[in-house]
Formats: sequence, structure tokens, C-alpha cells
Amino acid sequence: MTETTHHRICPLCEACCGLEIKVDEGKVISIRGHAQDVFSAGYICPKGVALKDLHEDPDRLRTPLIKRNGVHEPATWDEAFAEIERRLPPLLAAHGRDASAVVVGNPSAHKIGLLTYFGRLARALGTRNVFSASTLDQMPKQLASGLMFGHWLSVALPDIARTDLLLVIGANPMASNGSMWTVPDFKSKAKALQARGGQLIVIDPRRTETAARADTHHFIRPGADVFLLAAMVHTLFEEDRVTLGTVSEWVVGVDEVRQTVAPFTPELAAARCGMAADTIRALARQLASTPRAAVYARIGTCTQEYGTLASWLVDVLNTLTGHLDLPGGVLFAKSAAFASNTAGKPGIGKGVTTGRHQARVSGAPEVYGELPITCLAEEIETPGDGQVRALFTVATNPVLSSPNGPRLAAALDTLDFMVSMDIYLNETTRHADVILPGQSPLEEFHYDVAFPQLSWRNHARYSPAVLTPPANQPEEWQTILKLAAIVKGQGAQQDANALDDAQFSEDAERLFGKHADAVVLATQGLKGPQRSLDVALRSGPYGDGFGQRPDGLTLAKVMASNASGGIDLGELKPRLPEMLRTPSGKVELAPASLVADMLRAAADLARPAPDLVIIGRRDVRTNNSWMHNLPILAKGPFRCTALVHPLDAQRLGLKDGALARIASGPRHIEAPVQISEEMMPGVVSLPHGWGHNLPGARLTLAAERPGANLNALLDDQWRDPLSGNAVLGGMAITMEALA
Repeated sequence: MTETTHHRICPLCEACCGLEIKVDEGKVISIRGHAQDVFSAGYICPKGVALKDLHEDPDRLRTPLIKRNGVHEPATWDEAFAEIERRLPPLLAAHGRDASAVVVGNPSAHKIGLLTYFGRLARALGTRNVFSASTLDQMPKQLASGLMFGHWLSVALPDIARTDLLLVIGANPMASNGSMWTVPDFKSKAKALQARGGQLIVIDPRRTETAARADTHHFIRPGADVFLLAAMVHTLFEEDRVTLGTVSEWVVGVDEVRQTVAPFTPELAAARCGMAADTIRALARQLASTPRAAVYARIGTCTQEYGTLASWLVDVLNTLTGHLDLPGGVLFAKSAAFASNTAGKPGIGKGVTTGRHQARVSGAPEVYGELPITCLAEEIETPGDGQVRALFTVATNPVLSSPNGPRLAAALDTLDFMVSMDIYLNETTRHADVILPGQSPLEEFHYDVAFPQLSWRNHARYSPAVLTPPANQPEEWQTILKLAAIVKGQGAQQDANALDDAQFSEDAERLFGKHADAVVLATQGLKGPQRSLDVALRSGPYGDGFGQRPDGLTLAKVMASNASGGIDLGELKPRLPEMLRTPSGKVELAPASLVADMLRAAADLARPAPDLVIIGRRDVRTNNSWMHNLPILAKGPFRCTALVHPLDAQRLGLKDGALARIASGPRHIEAPVQISEEMMPGVVSLPHGWGHNLPGARLTLAAERPGANLNALLDDQWRDPLSGNAVLGGMAITMEALA
């Protein structure tokens, strides 16, 4: 036996749990939680254990593929880059830069190489057609946070370790362990909250795993969160319960909010929400009267037509009840590296802007440098200047994950050229002319860039590679630099390391001026994202300042802490006003665009609710479609079932376990029925990411139980107009039994 022990941060969901991995002769023999991890303290979910299955999956791509005569065939890396150089530059020369587009998926958020280098490919292309999974998920929360606090990742986080009341709306952290809030082992933290006399209240159309743990659960009609939240804010003003607490001198816009919510009385909101007016008032009173309380809302409140308004009103509630920037309320993380709200002059900044350009066909505005992903199909289909003819996809599967996937799949077939960076031949990459695989997560080092900015506790953790990667396979950041060089006309023979060295020297000169040479010297021996990480840590809020603060962080210190579980940087603390990056230096409680959009919501108050609507759901074993191909996650009962309340099943003639046809306009799918009192009457729930029955994909295990693709039902033109986020829940459907 030559058994070795390794410590690794799990890259498969936002919880970022620390793992202890035992390896013998190059094979993983066990994975469990790392008890000494300073952030997750030994917690692990089934996804962490599945890293072994992912690494060993025979379907995982280990060599590039080139499509020849309609069939994907193995190729060398040189052949793959040569094919891209042969076909792409002439296309861009003939049709212009906007004839290209890029789409990046959420796995990139867990890969420092992809996250920190993807922008180089996008800038090299020079296209306005940039899309990501953000507009299928969290863009409303990012936009609302950016407008209020000055940066897209300045998100107010519940201080769960000290709060006495946590109100959860449209979120299921028992399954997700946080989303836009990195909080591993939410269950234990919720138990501790209740043990000290606190309360957990959940508002959701389904009695989720989190709702089952809660002290109180209230049903709400999908898409009605904006009306509930506005009515709660209305109650605060009506009953003179508004208090700003410790942040009073840093908040502007209170009177504008008062005027904006005036039409939203609890009585008017009640019918639309499916909740009693007295319940709405009682929730507002409890929130206002509890000294340490927090409201947290997530994907259910984001993936709807009022996603940005709902996300904004959550923070309005937290602010007007005196819980913003307060221990036990909501606080802001202080990340060790890469956080814009720790850089530059504290307390003021440029803020965020949107609409710097628009989508060619729909006119949808740019948000955070992106266009809505639901615009992609029409940008490919519609002739004219700027028609998308070439596409890059990076770690994404929008044919399954975005609305009206069949339309997008048909559009992808019409492209002149498509390149995918992905570890699977999936429902989207089957359309690609060239597929470039990344390494197994166990073959690359790991440091979370985004999630420490969203974490329940401040920390710095680094994971070295567990297994040795194949000698001939480039790292993903190197692949991106090669692609960027091809796009720029520099050719496929460029050395990625040399390109990176040149770019780093240029960046050092821009950022550090006369000290640039010293920074380059101090990071000798490092390359790629490791070098960027060292600079970010050393120049960050806990860093050594390149020797100015000898006790501060460096990459070497964080790496040395791996076996002991990383470096604990302490609990969240009040950060106002230094973390603000708004032009006014204040919390902008009433951003003009949000106040204006409330008129749309007010006009919609009296709209009757549909008889039957559909929403998604998440299982602890899956948050990406490819996880259905991993044995440890796929085993057990079939999870792609349509949950239906018994009353709905009775009136529609549906039987438990039998197939039903679910339709929305001309679109329809078939799924097995699961009768469940978890559901609010009038609401059906089907999980996302299924539909593994498309020809050409190579997900062998997933195809054995393909499931129904919820997103094939959804309208790709239905978006939150402010953020461009797709509406993924609350669509009216019909449902009937199948023989």
C-alpha cells in the first residue's frame, strides 16, 4: 500500500466543502469530509463523494474531438487548434466580430483558471454577444446588490450564527447549502438557531426540505414575492415600524420607498400571494420587533418576471428593520482576494451601469457585460449584420438548462462553426465542430474566487492537485490563451506560458506602476492563475503588501495551511461605509430604475392567478445536468417526477406513478406523476436539467433514465426586463393523464 491523504475543496456546488481524499497508486479509494476544515468542519454531501465517479467516468472526455462527416472523432491538441485556426479567422474576417458569441456556464465559477481567464477570450473576440448561466439564475440579485451597494458581488448575507429569526423566501438551503450565500451544513446551523430560541420561517410554494425543518411554513403563489415583500414594507411605514439602526447616516431614498410601496396594501397583495393579509402584517411586525433578524431569498425569487424587484425588496426589508450591517442581521463578507469592494478608495466608487449596448434582435439591454441567454437562439436565426455564425461554449449545456431548448438546438445546427470547452459530449456540445476537454477536478489546483465574497464566514483555502494530469493536456487557462491568440490572428503555434508572461508584465505595469518590476520578481516561479492569486492575496485586505505587512497573507502561507483546513479569517463584521462603491458613498435604497419598474408591478396587482402553474426544484444530489451521469448521484429512486397536490390530481384524473402530459401552448413534455401534499394546490414541481434522450450526446448512464426537460416547456421570450433573467417558474400549464 502506498496510500496518501489529500485535502481538497469540493468544486461541485456553492457550499465549497473541505474534503479528505485518500489515494492509492493513482486511484481514489475514499472521500469524506475534512474535519479540520475551518469553513465546513467536516460536512459533506453526496456530490463531494461523487468526485471519484466524475474522475473515473468513461464518458468524460480526455482528448479533443473534431466532428468529421457528422461524427465526433478523437484528435490531437495540435489538430484541434489547427482546425480552429483554419475555420474561425476567415469567418470573423468576412462577417465581423459580432458574428461570434460566447456562452459560459456555472462550473466556471468553481474553476479559477476559467473564471479569471475567460474574459481574455471574450475581449479577443471583441463581440457584444456574451452570455452566461447568470441570466438563468442570479442576475436579479447581482443587479439589485450592485445598484444599492455599488458592486455586483456586494451581497448582504444572513449572519446565521447569531441571528434569532431567519425568514427564507423561495430558497431551499437544506438542499443547496446556500446559493449566493455559501453556507455548508445549513441544517446544523438552523438547528443551532432554533436551539438558542430562534425561529426559522419559510415561504415557498412547496414544503421543501428547508420548510420541513422550519418552525413555520407559508405557501405563496409562484411569482408573487414582489407583492408580499412590498406589502411587508408598506406595513412597516403604515405602522411606524421603520428604523435604520446603525446605518442611518449611510442610507438615502427612504421617502422614495415609502411612496413606491403605497399602493401595495396587505389586503390587495393577499389574493395575489395566496396568503392572508393578517399573515403578511404579522411577518412584517415579527421582523421589525426581533433585534437580530434576517431575510434571505434566492432562486425562486430571482427566476421570475419581477426577479430584480423581489431581490431589491429583500434588502429594503433588512434595511428598514434595522438589520443591515448588524451582527445577527445581514452583513458583507470580506474576501481575502479578488473582491472589488476591498480595493481602491473605501466608501465610494463608480457603481454599476447597464444598457451599454443592446441585443441586436430583441433590444434587451446588456447587464454586467452580458446579454440574456434566452436571446441566443434568435441571434443565430435572424439574418443581417451581426448575425451569430460562430459560437464558443465553455462548461455549459443551455440546450437543457435554458428555456425552449429545442429551438436553441435547432439554431445551433445552423452555425458555420462551433467550439466547446467541456468534459462531456452533451446535449449542447454534440453540435460543436471541435470539443476541447478540461482536466478532471482532481488534476488541477483549486481556489474559490467568487464564493469567499458570499461566505457565511471569512476564510482563505487552497487545494493542490490530488492526481497528476496527463502530460500532454493543457490547463484550461492555457487553452483559453491559445484560442485568444488564434482569434487575434497570432496563430495556433503561440506558447501559452509566453503569452501569459507578457500579459502579466503589462498588467503589473498598469496596476503597480514603478513597483511593477518588484511584483514580477516577487512572483517568479509561478504562472497562470497561481501567479494572479498570489498577487490578489498579497494586495488584498489581509495580505502582506509584498513585504510591508510581514504577518499578512501570501499564496505560500495559504498553501501551507491546506492540511490544517485553511486559514480562518473570522466571523463577518459590520463594513459600512468602507465597502460601499456607489458614486454617492451611500446605500441607494431607491434606485431609479427599480422604483420605475414598481409601476409595472402595481398595474399587475389585480391579475388573476392561473389555475395551474409549474416551478422547478433542486435535489441535494444534482445542480448540473451532467451529475445525472455519475453512479453515486444517479442511484436510488427516480427524481424527475412531477409533484402534484392531491386535490389537483383528483380534479385532473392523475394517478400516482402514471405518466401525464404537461403542456404550455404548443410545447409539451411527458413526466411521471408523484402525488404529494408538499405542493401548494395549483402548483406543479418538476426538477431542472433532465431530458437526456437527444441523439449524439454521450451520457450513457443519464440516458438510461433520461427524464423530462422542464425547460423545453418554458417561453424563451419571458424575462425580467431589468436583469434579463429568464422566467423559469410560475408559467401556466395544462396537465392531463396519459394512457
